[in-house]
Amino acid sequence: MWEPGGAVTAADLRPDIPHPARMYDYYLGGKDNFPADRAAAEKALAANPEFRSTARANRGFLTRAVRRVAGLGIDQFLDIGTGIPTAGNTHEIARAADPGARVVYVDNDPIVLSHARALMAGAGRGHTTVIQADLRRPSELLDAVRAADLLDLSRPVGLVLAAVLHFLRDEDQPYRVVATLLDALPAGSHLVLSHGTADFIPAEVRDRVTGVYDKATAPLVGRSRAEVRAFFDGLDLLDPGVVTVPLWQPDTDPAPGADRVSMYGAVARKP
Repeated sequence: MWEPGGAVTAADLRPDIPHPARMYDYYLGGKDNFPADRAAAEKALAANPEFRSTARANRGFLTRAVRRVAGLGIDQFLDIGTGIPTAGNTHEIARAADPGARVVYVDNDPIVLSHARALMAGAGRGHTTVIQADLRRPSELLDAVRAADLLDLSRPVGLVLAAVLHFLRDEDQPYRVVATLLDALPAGSHLVLSHGTADFIPAEVRDRVTGVYDKATAPLVGRSRAEVRAFFDGLDLLDPGVVTVPLWQPDTDPAPGADRVSMYGAVARKP
């Protein structure tokens, strides 16, 4: 297992088994992936060619959502399941609004952590750190965040769960996971969340795609709009509520079909 400051071995990376983070990197045009990841990603794209555009739409949502939350005065962020670093990372967006913004990234994948180490070698690393923890064990994750001693959890935090909860099965209790994380944050904190859905694709396409991910290191569980909305129970949703990611406070007029992109997103404030 990789530990901060430790080396990443080939066994840790498991290059022979497709990994969702590396597949996502491939969708975005990145190069931090292995042949098994590319082969699986191509199978997913063959089943649903919109995977690539959906991944890019999600990155756009992340940019707008973090920028909005930072503009509301939130100067510290907890980004869980960050994925392989690429352009438009949370700390870059937040610091455009506040150069002193603090960001803790959390992931449990060795290749993500390896790249995050390189990211931390850059300027301003004192306000950004990365820790290894598993979203499925939120209490342990929060203990690790506290031990990192970078965020002040008595002050509002921007909790970012972008395109990660659909890798949790129902038996992983994703709603309990989110509730546990939010319970640890004070009023005024914001939740930025996006989640894949099969609402707009035929059942046979859904089954082909989930079959690809069943052979990877994590499943893909699409949830309906109502199921995604349930993650925000008890929170105050920002306009326009739970919508497909291109429709969340867009910077430009959305392209045709934006209302059928297979990813929902929303931002909400903890009262």
